[in-house]
Amino acid sequence: MRQITVATVQMHPQLADVGGNLGQMSDFVAQVCSEQPVDLIVFPELITTGYECGVRFTDLAERVPGPAVNLMARRAEEFDVHIAFGMVSKAKVESIIYDAAVLVGPDGALIGQYQKVHLRGEEQLAFRPGYRYRVFETSFGQLGLMIGWDLAFPEVARSMVLDGAELLCVLANWEAPHAAEWRTYVLARAYENACFVAAANRVGEEYTYSFFGRSMIVGPRGAPYATIDEEVEGYGLATIDLDEVRAYREEFQFLQCRQPQTYRAVVRRY
Repeated sequence: MRQITVATVQMHPQLADVGGNLGQMSDFVAQVCSEQPVDLIVFPELITTGYECGVRFTDLAERVPGPAVNLMARRAEEFDVHIAFGMVSKAKVESIIYDAAVLVGPDGALIGQYQKVHLRGEEQLAFRPGYRYRVFETSFGQLGLMIGWDLAFPEVARSMVLDGAELLCVLANWEAPHAAEWRTYVLARAYENACFVAAANRVGEEYTYSFFGRSMIVGPRGAPYATIDEEVEGYGLATIDLDEVRAYREEFQFLQCRQPQTYRAVVRRY
């Protein structure tokens, strides 16, 4: 068995208060890891800044690695845990910024970052879209990161799974009233890829959006390992066995029975 323990945190970040949000994230890491040994903690999208920052995102953006990543890397090393979290990252050209997810390891090293590909609504005014999906090798297995609206596109999860992902982490700012949509997408990505999905969604209200949480960890057949049904700050914790991924893929043959030569319409622009 390849058992690991995963936590999904749902938190209410304060708009543009990077220092305060990092402090609250640090408190959550300490709280989660004090309960039992944990291998991975997943925070929501844009957790260091909040969502509706508009033009302020440019000033709040940081390089990777930078101050925010370095702080969370120290926490990861202190508590011997992997941490995935959302932030605004910037390229070498200062005006180019991304809605990014960062993964740091228990040795305090940066494992990598993913830049959100599918930008929705006003996100397109603030951020440059990413252009590739990445799967990260960790000490416990292959992990893929996706952000927010990426979840609605089955091609994202499938691309990562075909590149070896066994666990998909979803970092989200999924807004009310779309809780049913959120749950359906999380379960679908787990079912259709026979993989684990750890989905962290934030809570709290901003100027025009309200976020409902409902963070969850589900298994390769949609079994709930941990769910947070209330719209409050907190975390879900579950121990999962990544060997179940191979077992279910062998049983149901989702990947082996694909017929890629018939899927040409999938990569055609609408």
